[in-house]
Amino acid sequence: MRGLAQALRGIRVAVRSRWKIFAAVALAIFLIDVFLPPVLLSVVRKPVSSFTINPWLKNLPDFVASTRVPLSRKIEFLPNLALFWFISTGPIEPEWGFAVTVTDLFRFTVMSLLFGAYFALWFYRRDTRSDRRWNGSTTKRGGVLGALTTTLGLSTGPSTVTGCGAPVIPVLGLAFAGLSSGTIKWIAQMSTIAATAVLAGVGVGVFYLGWRIGAGRR
Repeated sequence: MRGLAQALRGIRVAVRSRWKIFAAVALAIFLIDVFLPPVLLSVVRKPVSSFTINPWLKNLPDFVASTRVPLSRKIEFLPNLALFWFISTGPIEPEWGFAVTVTDLFRFTVMSLLFGAYFALWFYRRDTRSDRRWNGSTTKRGGVLGALTTTLGLSTGPSTVTGCGAPVIPVLGLAFAGLSSGTIKWIAQMSTIAATAVLAGVGVGVFYLGWRIGAGRR
């Protein structure tokens, strides 16, 4: 508990001191997570035709407050509720679709906050260390690479409204059509592991840097 309090103290100090970096990185990662997949699909497959916010969302307060809907049904339904989606129309059916669910939005937010905190800590530690030989450029590049790879396909979160015959697949699996269903399933399984590893690694990095900075602030 003492180490956790020390880490949280260091994170708080760094984020307050470098709040512009924190906000800029968090916003950039969030926008990349939401908009890069449809942009990639538009370039590789076919340009997006429409963007739609789920019209059912106006019924969400009544659904949540309803006593006629079992709690178990609400818990099962809400995480998979699509908030908005991008669609590219085709001659007979949509060419591809990309939807963002409640779970996706939560993951995007957590990822954005983690990377924002990581970069705020990194810059704070770099700027306040008296030993200028310390260099975290490799770690910095690793953080950017982790954010981009997670967005570009190492995540099963981006969901397809239609396309490739799979309801939830990595973006790259949908972008480059012709993959077999077995290949797509394998990519999805590996992407879950990779995305978890990336987020866990960034989380450990945030905790460690926060702990080091917190130790110097006692």
